[in-house]
Amino acid sequence: MAIMTIRDAILQTLHAEMERDPDILLLGEDVVGGNGTAGGPEAIGGIWGTSGGLYAKFGPDRVIDTPISESAIVGAAAGAALAGKRPVAELMFADFVGVSLDQIWNQIAKFRYMFGGKTRCPAVIRLVYGAGMNTAAQHSQSVYAMLTAMPGLKVVLPATPADAKGLLTEALRGDDPVMFFEHKTLYGVKGEVPDGDHRQRFGEARMVREGGDATIVTCGRMVNFSEKAADKLAADGIGCDVIDLRTTSPLDEEAILDSVEATGRLVVVDESPPRCSLAADICALVATKAFSSLKAPPELVTGPHSPIPFARELERAWVPSPQKIEAAVRRVLAAG
Repeated sequence: MAIMTIRDAILQTLHAEMERDPDILLLGEDVVGGNGTAGGPEAIGGIWGTSGGLYAKFGPDRVIDTPISESAIVGAAAGAALAGKRPVAELMFADFVGVSLDQIWNQIAKFRYMFGGKTRCPAVIRLVYGAGMNTAAQHSQSVYAMLTAMPGLKVVLPATPADAKGLLTEALRGDDPVMFFEHKTLYGVKGEVPDGDHRQRFGEARMVREGGDATIVTCGRMVNFSEKAADKLAADGIGCDVIDLRTTSPLDEEAILDSVEATGRLVVVDESPPRCSLAADICALVATKAFSSLKAPPELVTGPHSPIPFARELERAWVPSPQKIEAAVRRVLAAG
């Protein structure tokens, strides 16, 4: 297996899949170069560096710089998908998905249902999300719970380079709309990536580590933080199941419930505010389907119900941390 970053895994997957399937095209703000950057149209390959070399290989008909209009980007992707293409629409910041909610919520998510399965909409919308880079309240949010709540969408959050490749490949070869969330702080994370063709099915959570004392359920950047907390707890003889959801729609309910039935304790770690959140949804799932297995009330480790601060120290305090996760596990252990 090769060692690469999540950024490189995404870029290599786009290269491979666009070469394999001529119907795949990429569109978004500055995905070619944009902004008159020196050194030619691909001087930056997108501000996140995930589209380098695509323009030179596939040309202007398949790699398209767009105006600064999320509604236009997603609307164009919806039309292209209905016409038989497989568009990949990049939203530079997930925070601006609200500008295109009609296109996503009322159109893309419902085409297949409203036309009785006679049409499909294989659009992949890549959304860069999350706090941790001091980008303030309008560029740091985790909005996956909002999109998870919309029937008709697949919602994907890779936490490793291997999953970035496997999940993106699965998204590009499927026939359903996929919201593909990429945490901005994870682009540089390195790991092993399987060679050749690699697909990771949706709805299959990853057991990051096993332990019999508590279950930690999480996704995205919080997987890494949960692993750090589990390492600290293991030094004191406390073992945790750490579950990386990989996808929130579909959700691997079986993996969550099986683990909680074995450990009796649940901690859900979610990089978003707590009200109507993914954490609240998972706690409700466990309370409904595995209540008799619980030895203690579930713990939620989330951001507070407030905008994300710009100041570095305040942002660090806002984001769920390994220390907060460790403390939550210790609380469920002390409770029963």
